[in-house]
Amino acid sequence: MSVGLLAVVDDILSAALKASSKAAGVVIDDAAVTPQYVAGLRPARELPVIGWITVGSLVNKFVIIIPIALLLTAFAPGVLPYLLIAGGTYLCFEGAEKVLEWFGMHHGHEKESARNEKQLIFGAVRTDLILSTEIMLISLAGLDAGMGIWGTVAALAVIALLMTGVVYGAVALLVKIDDVGAALAENEGSRWSGFGDSLVRAMPGVFRTISVIGTIAMLWVGGHLLLANLGEVGLVFFSDLLHGVHHALEPAGAVVAWAGETVVSALAGLAWGLVIVAVVLLIGRMIGKRPSFTEGGESPAQVH
Repeated sequence: MSVGLLAVVDDILSAALKASSKAAGVVIDDAAVTPQYVAGLRPARELPVIGWITVGSLVNKFVIIIPIALLLTAFAPGVLPYLLIAGGTYLCFEGAEKVLEWFGMHHGHEKESARNEKQLIFGAVRTDLILSTEIMLISLAGLDAGMGIWGTVAALAVIALLMTGVVYGAVALLVKIDDVGAALAENEGSRWSGFGDSLVRAMPGVFRTISVIGTIAMLWVGGHLLLANLGEVGLVFFSDLLHGVHHALEPAGAVVAWAGETVVSALAGLAWGLVIVAVVLLIGRMIGKRPSFTEGGESPAQVH
């Protein structure tokens, strides 16, 4: 009995690791996007907020994504592409807003320092819902159909726990590195004080870079979701565009082909996101709401 159980567990773990590896790119995006949501918080509140975002991510996966994905896969698989198009559109919108902020224009968002923790957590969990949906659907597509319903559920549960731990463990490590550096720098007699001081000086640049990467990741993932799933619903021009770029650059190597496809996805995401921003502004004017664009805004990541 125990040998058979161990074999089943081993099969589930192997299937989960194999399926989740296909979603590695989205996991990296998720880890890059999340740190900007704790921008401006007091150091003592960073880990608690990340903890609540982690709880929200687990709720997203176990309460919303896995049950709905299994139901739709069984009874209405044709709905999934439309949901991913909607999710991709939201990421494009968020990414385009952040790009506009780089040029000193703020649309519909308060400054990070003025936002309360509930707003930060809600925004992060909302974005996590879309990224986690793609992670789980990619993983679901990579699982063997012969595993059965309970084997599939168990594998998805393993993937959900693994991905959440990897993403938010990495985020927690990133946001606390400067505190570690400050602690090392305070001990002036230690040989590590110079290293700690260097860490503290380097982290603002690191977080600015992470913020830019996170914005590009939003546009890339959002644009890819949009183009790929438009092809799934019959608008094959867009998915053919992605495949065409990939095949054209493939002779130059897999990395070059991937980079070309990523650039096309990000540009498409930015273009569509700007369209959505314009539509939101137009609707706001129609209902009498003044747009909150201001000049001389913050840089892309005024963090820590």
